[in-house]
Amino acid sequence: MQLSEATWTEVRDADLAAALLPVGSTEQHGPHAPLGTDALTAQAVADAAAAKWADDDGRDGDLLVAPPVHVGVAEEHRAFDGTLWVSPDTFRAYVRETVESLAFHGVGRVVLVNGHGGNVEALAEVARRVSRDEATDAYAVSFTWFEAVGEHSSRMGHGGPLETALLRHVAPDLVHEDRVEEARDGGSDRWGEWVRGVNLAHDSDEFSDNGVVGDPTEGDAALGEELLDRASDALVDVAGAVSERER
Repeated sequence: MQLSEATWTEVRDADLAAALLPVGSTEQHGPHAPLGTDALTAQAVADAAAAKWADDDGRDGDLLVAPPVHVGVAEEHRAFDGTLWVSPDTFRAYVRETVESLAFHGVGRVVLVNGHGGNVEALAEVARRVSRDEATDAYAVSFTWFEAVGEHSSRMGHGGPLETALLRHVAPDLVHEDRVEEARDGGSDRWGEWVRGVNLAHDSDEFSDNGVVGDPTEGDAALGEELLDRASDALVDVAGAVSERER
């Protein structure tokens, strides 16, 4: 069930096992990929997982897919036009209160479906805090899709092969194919500037001329289909465990 497309009476009458809250960012992804990449990919994984759940007769209830959070912790990309960000405090409060509003309506088991690396730390804290709050009947966990794609996870960059591949599969019209080689040539082969395990670079423009990390030419639509399948399979398993778990 898509929350933004349902009526309030449909939500009231639904048998809901858990909610998926896609969380992304609005930030640069090089010259070839849209600013909304992280929200688009998180939404795609959540939608695919909800569809697989609905097709499984052995699953009780439905998954509710909430509207995505489009702005996250992304100040590291501030040098690139169009990037939006909020403070970690604002972000955590917004996500937590969204989870609490779902719990108020009886949907107290929530998976935060994340598509942005900069959100990881804040979302983990939100999940812990909301789950420990005895005043709210809620339990939440954070799931980052590119950490759930097996051996491909090590290739995650920024606007690189994984994100470009998934976009080519779920939103091909948003990929500027005539700029992919430019994206590769102006990018970096790794995130950050490292000395003895310490990253000296706080912002992405310090090590990447155009904001890209990794080679987007290596991310074709076939890889994107595999990534979506793997990530959504993992999310179904996580959602199942969350729906059955007592606080």
